[in-house]
Amino acid sequence: MRFVAIGDSFTEGVGDERPDGTPRGWADLAAEGWAAQTGASISYANLAIRGRLAWPIVEEQLEPALALRPTHLAFNAGGNDILRPGDSISRVVDAFAKVVRRCDEQGVTPILLAGADPSGGMPLRNVIRRRGNALCDAVVARFRRRDDLVWAINWTDERLRDPSFWSPDRLHMNHRGHHRVAARVLHAVGVGAPEGWWDPPGEGAAHLSTRDYYRQHVGPWVRRRLMGRSSGDGRVPKYGDWVTVAPPPDPSVRMDS
Repeated sequence: MRFVAIGDSFTEGVGDERPDGTPRGWADLAAEGWAAQTGASISYANLAIRGRLAWPIVEEQLEPALALRPTHLAFNAGGNDILRPGDSISRVVDAFAKVVRRCDEQGVTPILLAGADPSGGMPLRNVIRRRGNALCDAVVARFRRRDDLVWAINWTDERLRDPSFWSPDRLHMNHRGHHRVAARVLHAVGVGAPEGWWDPPGEGAAHLSTRDYYRQHVGPWVRRRLMGRSSGDGRVPKYGDWVTVAPPPDPSVRMDS
């Protein structure tokens, strides 16, 4: 099994940081859970870079990912696009179509994800939810005749809208949210998730007051936009080549839930 993931901060794992500050996230967790559930090592790569729009993800990450000759390729995009009201929904859907076409040509199984809905805690929440709904519906409609695609649609998950699944920036999920997404991916590929991943114990971090939230998170985002910069500028993939993810030594970790 050779599993590669491409995308933006959602797939890079921002919001679910390890003690050393490096991001983990749903894709890392899915690789670990896949190995645990099957009892076999898998090869895993993650080319995602935070801040990327849909087409830069495709243009920069898709071919290097396919060059690794994966068996499965996970793709999510559009979260940053819907935050820019002038960007075209149909253009994002075209990016999904290219990923599916190239996976078909290479004999790779695509895993298509819709990110979770962050709009409940965000400024312009109604605009974000409306555009997210439109994008999710349009992607599903584009492939409605395909019954061979693997889907992990998180946007419509009401449970994931609870603040306890989100980090203080209200845009990225915390460890609880990333575990739930990983559980959905593992369910979609047919191996099931380790016990407790759908609704992990614990509470999310306390969210900042409105004033502190705008100062620490919204303001810097606006400044980057005005300067034409991205949070991903200068970053490289955390796993640009295969790493081996082994199952845990205790086989009792494997669950069928």
